[in-house]
Parts: sequence; structure tokens; C-alpha cells
Amino acid sequence: MKIKWLGHSAFRLETATAKILIDPFFTGNPSFDESSRKDAAAGLTHILLTHGHGDHVGDTIALAKETGATVIANADLAAWLGSKGVQALEMGNTGGTIHLGGFSATFVNALHSSAQLTEDGVSHSLGNANGLVLHFEDEPTLYHMGDTDIFSDMALIHELHQPDIGLVPIGDRFTMGGAVAALACQRFFKFGTVLPCHYGSFGIIDQTPELFVAAMDGAATKVETPAAGGIVSL
Repeated sequence: MKIKWLGHSAFRLETATAKILIDPFFTGNPSFDESSRKDAAAGLTHILLTHGHGDHVGDTIALAKETGATVIANADLAAWLGSKGVQALEMGNTGGTIHLGGFSATFVNALHSSAQLTEDGVSHSLGNANGLVLHFEDEPTLYHMGDTDIFSDMALIHELHQPDIGLVPIGDRFTMGGAVAALACQRFFKFGTVLPCHYGSFGIIDQTPELFVAAMDGAATKVETPAAGGIVSL
């Protein structure tokens, strides 16, 4: 598996059977190199969304139309995307699993909100925020936490799924900060590898992963902190 961090919470995953984007926030993402857009979308098979905020839905509509990739999202968000012209959709909701050929995606809890502000200034709810657990046939299990705080039922997510890889929000203000995120990783999970995200993009969230890295010091889990655009191979 190759994991490429594209800044903020956006990742590209490459496996033997799929090329996946999670939360593809490209346009307007200060951490994303626009010159790499073509590479980020190359061979794309699936787009997975954790929730409906603009910095996570990002370029989904355009990418889906350009590539024909299947979009996986909660039912409310998927219905909204359908109204915007996205055709290949797989909708689910918290606790549900979708089998996608070569891998499955399970929607799990996240403590956050999910909405879009339309041109008329009205905020429209787009379902609950989720994390996503991806099980692959011949690859390690991966858990993208989405945007969330720590919560005790993370223990159940570990018990049910035993994820090997964690993609963990650490930026504070809108998610857990670094120290709390490290507590979540060490108290509730036995990750082999974690990659922090949701930092360094906007000035009002933490700019570096230093607090998370320091709080993970001494843990058995390997912490990978690639620069935006960097690749981790597992």
C-alpha cells in the first residue's frame, strides 16, 4: 500500500486493486500543490468522504465527473452529491459496511458536524460526520478518523476492526489537538503506523505535528509525518 498525504485531511491510497482518494480538498487547500492534481487523480477508482464540510468534500464533484470514480459517502451527503450531477454513488451510514471489490468501507462514529452553506446563506445538514475503516484483501486495515475528538467507543472500533494504520486529525480547534490525539492512539488502539493530518493548512489550527509526535514518544506505534505530497509505503 502507498499512502500519499495531499495536505489537510486528503489522502491518496494505492493498492493492487484500487486507487482511492479520501476527502479530496484540492482547490483552496494551502497545503496542496495544484501542479500535482493530475497525478493525484490518475487512475482513480474511488472517492471516500468522511463528512460534508467543504474542506473535506473539496473537489469531489469535479473529480467524479472527470474520472468516473465511485463516490462513497453517508446517505444525506451522497443524495446531495447526486443532485449536483455525481452519478456513481455508494451511500451508507454509521455502522454500515459497503463492499467495493478488493476492499470494504465501514462507517464509524466521529464527534463533529457536517453541513454546507449554500449561496442563499442557509446551512444545510449533510448527515452525521464519520470515520472510515477500510479492510483490504491483501493489505493492512486502515482507519481514517475523519474530524473528531477522542471518545471512549474508539475502543469498540479497535475491537471490531483492529486497524493497523491510523490517519489521525491533530490540528486542534475543530478536532482533537496533538496531545489528545496521541492519548486516543495509545489508549484505544494498537496501530502499527499512524499519520497525523488536519494541521498546517489554515492559520487557526496547529501548524506542525510536534505536539502529537512528542506525546507519542516511547509508543510502539511508528509515527510518519511526510510533507504534503510525500508518500509512505507499507
